[in-house]
Amino acid sequence: MTKKRKVEIFSAGCHVCEETVGLIRELSCPSCELVVLDMKDHEVAQRAKTIGIRSVPAVLVDGELAGCCAGRGPNKEELQAAGVGLPLE
Repeated sequence: MTKKRKVEIFSAGCHVCEETVGLIRELSCPSCELVVLDMKDHEVAQRAKTIGIRSVPAVLVDGELAGCCAGRGPNKEELQAAGVGLPLE
C-alpha cells in the first residue's frame, strides 16, 4: 500500500475557495489525496474551529494547517484599531 499525503481544503463554495481547489488540483501529484470539506456543514465548521481555522479557504496538509492559512481572520484588537466600534464625530 502506498502512503498518501492528505490535503484537506476547507471551502465555503465561493469563487475564491473554488480557485484554491483548482490550484491544489493543479499542484497535486499521485501522492496527494485531496478532500474538499464544505464549511456549510456544521460538523466541518466545528472541526475547523477546533483546528484554529478562522477564514476560508484554508488548507490542512497531513493534519497541519498550511503556513499560508495560519493566523488569518479577523480579531477584535485589529478591528478596533481600524475604528470598528468607535463613533464618528
